[in-house]
Amino acid sequence: MATSLELIRADFDRIALLSGGDWNHNSLYHEYLLKHLPERCEATLEIGCGAGQFSRQLATRAQRVVALDISPEMLRRARERSTQFSNIDYRLADVMSHEFGEARFDCIASIATLHHLPFAAVLNRAKSLLRPGGVLLVLDLLQPRGAVDALANLVAFPVSAGIRMLRTGRVRPRREVRAAWDEHGRHDSYLTIDEVKQHCSAFFPGAIIRKHLLWRYSLVWQNQES
Repeated sequence: MATSLELIRADFDRIALLSGGDWNHNSLYHEYLLKHLPERCEATLEIGCGAGQFSRQLATRAQRVVALDISPEMLRRARERSTQFSNIDYRLADVMSHEFGEARFDCIASIATLHHLPFAAVLNRAKSLLRPGGVLLVLDLLQPRGAVDALANLVAFPVSAGIRMLRTGRVRPRREVRAAWDEHGRHDSYLTIDEVKQHCSAFFPGAIIRKHLLWRYSLVWQNQES
């Protein structure tokens, strides 16, 4: 069951006030997602933009980016860091209830957000907002399951620590940041890769679904409807 939006908002307002730079493990997979952007990319939607790191990358390749988040503090950080991007429209909004009018998008992206939302409903919503030929890009966290995932974790933990050290100068985030994420994690829940594939077989036939080392999966799907 999805966590209440009020609780998620409070968590991320707290995290926004504590966090420093933009880098996190999601950043490792941004370039992979960006490779799948359509050549014609006028309007792009990001669901759950946070502090706007991926929004700013999209803004270098799309004419217009609409970036949604439900955390006022995250959006404040995003706007502060995006003053040079006049083509990003940050909005305090929930994608499930926000009114887009007749707007349709060439790309819809979501980074580490879908696990907070009713998965099947948000997939259906995203599909309805894509133009023909438009691309859906998703990166989200996975629930490990089974011996293969357990063995992968033996590799993932030292790799994660090493990359963080190279990118931030720290093996772990500051204690108060860890505490905020730990508190948030108590009411987070994730799908397994098999559950992701089952959902997508109904909504996105032909989707490219990849499991990545650091507890994440990606989903890439192009709308072939005319």
